[in-house]
Amino acid sequence: MIAALRTPDERFENLPDFDYTPRYTTLAHAPSLRLHYVDEGPRDGATFLCLHGEPSWSFLYRKMIPPFVEAGARVVAPDFFGFGRSDKPTDESIYTWGFHRQTLVDFIETLELSRITLVCQDWGGLLGLTLPMDMPERFERMLVMNTALGTGLVPPTEGFLAWRDYVASRPDFDVGALLKRSAPELSDDELAAYNAPFPDAQYKVGVRRFPQLVPITPEMEGAQVSRRAALWLNTTWSGPTFMAVGARDPVLGVPVMRLLQQLIRGCPEPLILENAGHFVQEHGDVIAAAALEAWAQSSSSSSSSSGSSSSSSSGSTSSSSKGS
Repeated sequence: MIAALRTPDERFENLPDFDYTPRYTTLAHAPSLRLHYVDEGPRDGATFLCLHGEPSWSFLYRKMIPPFVEAGARVVAPDFFGFGRSDKPTDESIYTWGFHRQTLVDFIETLELSRITLVCQDWGGLLGLTLPMDMPERFERMLVMNTALGTGLVPPTEGFLAWRDYVASRPDFDVGALLKRSAPELSDDELAAYNAPFPDAQYKVGVRRFPQLVPITPEMEGAQVSRRAALWLNTTWSGPTFMAVGARDPVLGVPVMRLLQQLIRGCPEPLILENAGHFVQEHGDVIAAAALEAWAQSSSSSSSSSGSSSSSSSGSTSSSSKGS
């Protein structure tokens, strides 16, 4: 049994624009822990799997959940163990790259998620982008924001090393204050919501551990899996991708995301939000609308091309290629 803390429910009362029914499950690799997730919308269509990062939780997606649901999709947004309403193990050794990735694998299988659009940022991408290669039948699209793959082949930036050292030296750092630096427009109530999961430093083991787990050298846990994912995304991924970038992010901003864009097969020109920072989901309504429109146009274009090819009297190979 894994020793863990559970944030009192009263800490989550009156969350602004986040009046969703809390849902909980247990997972095969950590059966003593309770994992929280949001689950909204119909169950018979596409599923948007929204994965948060450090040191946030599913509240980060409050501006993206409504437009996705309005578009007819199911939206599922879990909290990693150590974050949000999920249980928070107190033993630092529990928090490993592999433990968190297995959480996502078990979660997808437990909820039997399919037709998934991966919506990811920060750690949501560090882990989430490694999943489609191992369960390709479940994933259809990707919406990628301010993240990277931890292959261990690219030297870490000074910005990341400074961030890692900052967290290590401040075991009880103010989560809300960090969010405020990235998104100064946040209200006091929204800052309180980001602080809600962490009554004190005892609850912040996951917050402290995540920066230490990023695979920045080839031998670190997760680096080999991430390299395999990079190759798969570059050579095999065939689903639609939409990329949005908060340009004011000092660590995972435009230069890093340009590299990721070039890596992901078929990834189009990203939507760059000049006034957004690392927590780009604070502009999530804009991003969601743009992604849905892009995918609708792509689908319409594909249908039109397919129809033109089918109705063509020519049976030539070149005609078929243009329609594919």
